[in-house]
Amino acid sequence: MTTSWIDLRSDTVTKPTPGMREAMAKAEVGDDIFGEDPTVNRLQERLAAMLGKEAALFMASGSMSNQVAIKTHTQPGDELICDANAHIVHYETGGPAALSGVMCRTVEGEFGIIDPMQVEGMNRPLSDHLPHTTLLCLENTHNRGGGRIYPLEKIEALCRWAQRHGLARHLDGARLFNAVVATGIAAPEWAKHFDTVSICFSKGLGAPVGSALAGPKDFIAKARRMRKLFGGGMRQVGILAAAALYALDHHIDRLAEDHAHAQRLAESLSQVPGLSLWPHDVHTNILFLRIDAELGAAAPFCQRLKERGVLALPTAPRVFRLVTHLDVTSAQIEQAADVIKKTAFELTPVHA
Repeated sequence: MTTSWIDLRSDTVTKPTPGMREAMAKAEVGDDIFGEDPTVNRLQERLAAMLGKEAALFMASGSMSNQVAIKTHTQPGDELICDANAHIVHYETGGPAALSGVMCRTVEGEFGIIDPMQVEGMNRPLSDHLPHTTLLCLENTHNRGGGRIYPLEKIEALCRWAQRHGLARHLDGARLFNAVVATGIAAPEWAKHFDTVSICFSKGLGAPVGSALAGPKDFIAKARRMRKLFGGGMRQVGILAAAALYALDHHIDRLAEDHAHAQRLAESLSQVPGLSLWPHDVHTNILFLRIDAELGAAAPFCQRLKERGVLALPTAPRVFRLVTHLDVTSAQIEQAADVIKKTAFELTPVHA
């Protein structure tokens, strides 16, 4: 069994580049609880400017950024509206309920994309019997939707609806820069429709740790208190902020390479018997593959791939995920595609 993996499970598995490690080693630091870490302050100011927001707050993780936003936007007993496959529903450990006492009212979007017509009438009337609908959360790009980019016109319409009904608007933009690079639409154009935006540095941007929440200055001041409540106050964290700054300087434009690699995988695997892309079009750096019953289940299929040096992530009984990132070369993409094709070929009944 090989120990030299082509790891396509997630874009969170990247290692810091030599340049990033050097930036971390040289980072000027201070006590961020006192607001005295100059590298953190520089990162927060930089990201806020990049998104067209007044302020930003460095966080330990994307989940913390989203949950601090929800906590700051809402009161216990409130309700938020989001897609049924949103990250905040599936991968944040029931955070809205456990941390904020907030219900999630979900909408079945198409691969994570909600049509504006679907939310009409979903804001509840004021009543002693009902939760207060106070927040709309969207996700761009959409993880479980296969890295899909939210159409800007749908974001505009959904946020207009929310504003008309008095709902705050939060964007889980963990991979927003993937959408920026893929569409050419600048980050402030995406962000301006939302009160708050979260960004993750440890996914496609390749930093080892960290996310940030951006929004109005008074909101971020309240969010800072919520971050402390959640145990997210950190001290000489400029070492990590330096990695995020390096990523903003060096790793945004190169996301196009990840997108090209994902397209190459899709082209190579779309005609393989027993496998099908789900969804059929690949927008950014994530693709999902469905396995026909004749090939068995996703978990044992991925185990076979692992034995041949390729790591993939089973996400459902007959679905697995591949994610491209900066630690995977073009040659490795070709090698991974060959391994997946050969494995599927060997499992088809005529060859079994």
